[in-house]
Amino acid sequence: MPSGTTPPEPAASPVVSLTVEAGAAVLTLDRPARRNALDLDAAAELADALSDVEARTGSGEVRALVLTGAGGAFCAGRDISGVDPAAEDAGAVLEEVLNPLVQRLTDLPVPTLAAVEGPALGVGLGLALACDLVLAGEDAKLGSPFARLGAVLDSGGHLLLTERIGRARALELIYTARLLSGTEAAAWGLITRAVAPGTALPEAQQLAGALAAGPTAAFTASKRLLARIRDEALPLPEVLSLEAQAQREASSGADYREGFAAFQAKRVPVFTGS
Repeated sequence: MPSGTTPPEPAASPVVSLTVEAGAAVLTLDRPARRNALDLDAAAELADALSDVEARTGSGEVRALVLTGAGGAFCAGRDISGVDPAAEDAGAVLEEVLNPLVQRLTDLPVPTLAAVEGPALGVGLGLALACDLVLAGEDAKLGSPFARLGAVLDSGGHLLLTERIGRARALELIYTARLLSGTEAAAWGLITRAVAPGTALPEAQQLAGALAAGPTAAFTASKRLLARIRDEALPLPEVLSLEAQAQREASSGADYREGFAAFQAKRVPVFTGS
């Protein structure tokens, strides 16, 4: 390098990683020094990783997804260190940066699981609850401390909490900023299951592997149907009709025929997601 030339800045290490094995993907937030809180750069990396996941679900390479965090934390929310609240449009940050992450995770057509250790707070809670299933360590901490900041619950929390635990309990968490342990969250119905501390990721990976080997086309149909029931508040007759339509479409697929053939032959089915 010529004398006097400033060496280039070293490239920042990625803080989001994606691995895929046998159809089951693991998407990991890796900012342990900040308990995996998202700043704008980390949020942009997560958006890019979700684009990769979306492409791989479209190709059939990814048939289930686990979202987790490194270093004993899931995600402590948004990284607000250094943020000047008087100079920032907080609504724009949600609309342009964080809300799309929650929406895209919710819209993934494959089964999604959150493996939670440590804190899942604020947008971290939103990301966890945007997943279909949540496995959390018994000593994890889930909730929204926004009342301590004078802020409004965001990241879809008003819907995602109410869907799982009802209005009264959602308001209790909002008003008090109370954090639930993984054990309490499971008892409330906020999460799918509490597991021994430190085992959320391997437990989620094991379940994701089983789901990835399952009839994922049928899983997608059910996931989309449940979303439509929620979004349109559909009455039972329309749900019955939509289920019949979904079953008609499934019955033309290879997985449906394989499932019947395996049952009749008393063997384990081999599904391909088609």
